[in-house]
Amino acid sequence: MANFTTREEWLGALADEMRPLFDALGYPIPTNIRFTCGWPSKGAGSRNKTLGQCFPPEKSHDNTHEIIVGMSLSEPLRVADVLAHELTHAAVGVDAGHKGPFRTVAKAIGLEGKMTATTGGEAFKQSVAPMLAKVGDYPHATLDYSSIKKQSTRMIKCVCMECGYTVRVSRKWLAIGGEPICPTDQINMDMD
Repeated sequence: MANFTTREEWLGALADEMRPLFDALGYPIPTNIRFTCGWPSKGAGSRNKTLGQCFPPEKSHDNTHEIIVGMSLSEPLRVADVLAHELTHAAVGVDAGHKGPFRTVAKAIGLEGKMTATTGGEAFKQSVAPMLAKVGDYPHATLDYSSIKKQSTRMIKCVCMECGYTVRVSRKWLAIGGEPICPTDQINMDMD
């Protein structure tokens, strides 16, 4: 049993263990792939939590697939099925969405349920159990995102084109009062 100190190493080792599952289906896992544990770019704090995300290589400056597994997960089997879901995106191409080859591969490796929110079925659990035993404990503790207060107001940056004066205003006050007046213009008007 391995003893990984980082989540990224653990995720990479588990992905390597899963490679034969994908190879057997004719959809190998790409070799240019990076793993991290973090907050997916959308839905992490919403009711329908996004648990993982796969970015295609063309989104990365070094042409690498990027997979994020949510920080709200710490149970190794659940992490494994989220990782398998994201690896399926990488193997078949993110453009496939959750249809066609994605659905075929996901079902073949034992993922079940709605294709946008799969979970590992019994076949998946049986095939991944020895892999999890080999990679050892997942070096992560669940982070609770629900108590983090979301920013409620986005301030709009307004810049005077003449002097560069900068102020931030809420969208509400822009709608009510219109564009802010540059104090430099006001001072100049008062001095005239």
